[in-house]
Amino acid sequence: MSEKISRRDFLKLTAMGAAATAVMTGCGPMSRYVVRRPYTQMPEYNQTGESTYYASTCRECPAGCGIIVRTREGRAITIAGNLDHPVNRGRLCARGLTAQQGLYNPDRIRGPRFQGRGNPATPPRDLTWDEAVQVVAAALQKPPERIAFLLGLAPDHLFDLVGELTQALGAPPPVRYSALAALEGRTTLLEAVRRLFGRSALPYFDLAQAEVTLAFGADFLQTWLSPVTYTRAYGAMRQGNPRRRGELIVFEPRQSLTAGNADRWVPLIPGSEAYVVLGLGQRVAQLRGLPVPEAFRAVSLDDAAQVSGIPLEQLEALAQTFAGAERPLALVGGSALTQPNGLVTAQAVLALNALVGNLGQPGGVFLSPADATPAPLEAVRDLIRRMQAGEVDVLFIHGVNPLFELPAALGFEAALARVSQVISFASFPDETALKSDYILPDHSPLESFGYQRSLPGSDRPAWSALQPVVVPLYDTRATVDVLLAAAQASGHALPYRDEVDFIQQKILPLINAGGFYTAPEILTFWSRWLQYGGWWTPETGLSAPSLERLPASFGTLAPPTPPAAGAFYLLTYANHLGDGSGANRPWLQELPDAMTTVTWNAWVEIHPHTADELGLKDDDVVRITTPYGAVEASVYRYPAIRPDTIAIPFGQGHTALGRWAEGRGCNPAQILPAGSNAAGDLAFIGTTATLTPTGRRRPLARVESKDGVYGEH
Repeated sequence: MSEKISRRDFLKLTAMGAAATAVMTGCGPMSRYVVRRPYTQMPEYNQTGESTYYASTCRECPAGCGIIVRTREGRAITIAGNLDHPVNRGRLCARGLTAQQGLYNPDRIRGPRFQGRGNPATPPRDLTWDEAVQVVAAALQKPPERIAFLLGLAPDHLFDLVGELTQALGAPPPVRYSALAALEGRTTLLEAVRRLFGRSALPYFDLAQAEVTLAFGADFLQTWLSPVTYTRAYGAMRQGNPRRRGELIVFEPRQSLTAGNADRWVPLIPGSEAYVVLGLGQRVAQLRGLPVPEAFRAVSLDDAAQVSGIPLEQLEALAQTFAGAERPLALVGGSALTQPNGLVTAQAVLALNALVGNLGQPGGVFLSPADATPAPLEAVRDLIRRMQAGEVDVLFIHGVNPLFELPAALGFEAALARVSQVISFASFPDETALKSDYILPDHSPLESFGYQRSLPGSDRPAWSALQPVVVPLYDTRATVDVLLAAAQASGHALPYRDEVDFIQQKILPLINAGGFYTAPEILTFWSRWLQYGGWWTPETGLSAPSLERLPASFGTLAPPTPPAAGAFYLLTYANHLGDGSGANRPWLQELPDAMTTVTWNAWVEIHPHTADELGLKDDDVVRITTPYGAVEASVYRYPAIRPDTIAIPFGQGHTALGRWAEGRGCNPAQILPAGSNAAGDLAFIGTTATLTPTGRRRPLARVESKDGVYGEH
């Protein structure tokens, strides 16, 4: 790579207006080598008091929302939504608004280092990047079948590069996993779409134009798939139809933020969702005068009432409401999918939409334009098996923290100890990075190039672009650049000079793909790609699912097993902390939970009647025990949950990740099962737990004070 020069020196060398214009707009071939210097070094392209704006992509979750970052004197000041971006249309969630706290977090890893996994014979030491590249190059020369990559769901350009690299090496393809995707049942939903419609694409539910919506487990106003997209659609459903205000009915054992904003919350026994959907489908077909499909004949409305605990007359009224709607819609996710019956439930909900004829219709179900990559637990389980058997010599980890995110029952920690070499590209000292041999820190998302192309909230073909908004603060390096340099040094060179060249070659076909802008060549196209924050088509591009006929059955169905005496169904759910990586953002820690107003901690939600029977009050510390382990948490008396169910939010309980994350609350992944459903997704709904008072109290920080929102008995 060429030696870096300042923008002023480069302009002196060019003496050509066209070349200067190309560089100043960021499209010239030298633009990647120009250093954006901090204000202390007086960069000539900044003016004191004047702001500069950059279009990029939020990477706080995989949704791929477009952002506009305002910088001043070389510092990122504020982040807002990109008004033109098809995913979020100018909106942004709390995680996106706090992204600069990841950039300026004092606990960031500031350069490559060797750790030795705490071996006193090999003390930790800092590395140069030349040394780090040689370490990776040597690792890539190991037998290809003994090399493994474990990646998160973002960014997509890294996943694409690693896919090409493993193919060139002859190594197994990269495995992707995210606790957030597991909790939302993403793989199960993908498999249901594949089985019914023959495509590996996420469904797009046209909530904005629906009149009556039945939501099974999907907390789309907070975390599910693309919450900003669905929050905007929810507002349109409520106010966009002058003839009728849209109605939302949510089926969940615990009232989520979405259920709290619904017209009706229907609490049902965890794991019984498939029975409810099948029973409603049979009755809706009868009410509409349609033949009942064979797959819906297995469960009557009376059967659904007995299994779910929902009164029969209530189910009958809901069936009539849904059958009588002009634009009915059913959607599914979250707790309705992360269970043994999850795949049956997902297929049944999609089939219910087909039954009422809304596939490809306004207010109905479409398929997202881009195919999505599943992140099944089964793939992770197979990787762990290989690690445990000593079949993995080197493991590369990026964008995921498996020691925190995976259920402890899977045995990842023990398997990791059997891997000869572990290389992490983490930006923070998370639990997994601290168990690695090497940490080679990637840039933060606000210092990075890249793209996200799997956009579950986009209504058209779209690629969302990332670009640096500030100069890298520390001695970090783009992981793609590290891998490209190492591949070349190991004799497996790929046809890309660096990360920017790789991205440009990947987006080159978009020039003639009918986007809202184009260009005669890649450099001008690149300039507009960065200016707009990505590429998308001017018109919507959703496709109608194709379904010739329904299958005779959606699979094996089993009723939920009632808890033993003194036990409860256990739920865990994602809130604004997402997969737990947001726990080191003090702004997110300070943000009150939407339903309990608790901050800076985790808690266990217990129905007040249940708490009274157990003699528990708010802030009492209890031990929650499952067959897989035990954790402790403070009690929150929560009336919006079934009396036979308890719930713990996901995201707290870190033992690492920095000063604002460590030692706060508990991590429910430590007590979840290792089982999976027929789609290979995590199946934890149906797990039962017991509660044991510890005799201690730990007051929770709550906005509404110790009396609680609902009062204390």
